[in-house]
Amino acid sequence: MTLDHLMDTNVVTIVGKVVGEKEFSHEIYGEGFYTYNIEIPRLSDAVDQLPLTVSERLLVGLDLEDGDMIRIEGQLRSYNKFIDGSNRLVLTIFARDIIPFEGEEELKNPNEIFLEGYICKAPVYRETPFGREITDLLIAVNRLYNKSDYIPTIAWGRNARFSSKLNVGDQIRIWGRIQSRQYQKKFSDGNVLNKIAYEVSISKMEKVNENEEEHTIP
Repeated sequence: MTLDHLMDTNVVTIVGKVVGEKEFSHEIYGEGFYTYNIEIPRLSDAVDQLPLTVSERLLVGLDLEDGDMIRIEGQLRSYNKFIDGSNRLVLTIFARDIIPFEGEEELKNPNEIFLEGYICKAPVYRETPFGREITDLLIAVNRLYNKSDYIPTIAWGRNARFSSKLNVGDQIRIWGRIQSRQYQKKFSDGNVLNKIAYEVSISKMEKVNENEEEHTIP
């Protein structure tokens, strides 16, 4: 797989509102990185609030403040973080470019992602109490420098039925959006902790065969 192709296997474009102030995240080889929260509206009245990681070098001459609308081009990345006594998979949008958004252009889809990767965990199929079909998939997407991002994704309806039959190691391409989901973690002592999970909601997917023949599910 070429370097150029690796850049194209994980592509995110979002337009959203900066919520709150930036926080320092980490430093690598003298380059500092900061995190923001970005709020993105859905077609319904709900919103997704997603984490964004930005290099200090992208912020030169760009003073992002609470309430600013921006367009971000980047990737959805994962890393392990030690939280509450165990390693957890943490997701963040890694910005490659940030452009102030004035709202003059038509906003058709403020939340888009494309991923090409491999199923690295057996799909989990289930039905909701209302009969809605769902399949959870964990996809490994190769990155530069022999690294991989592990992205939780969720398929619905006929996509759920199709993907439930896939196997570990199958190569797939997916299109969709990044969503945030609130849930509660209950402890044995009766305490409840509100948490947020991030995942990719699939709108279209393909299985890629070795001979590059594709089965597309729109």
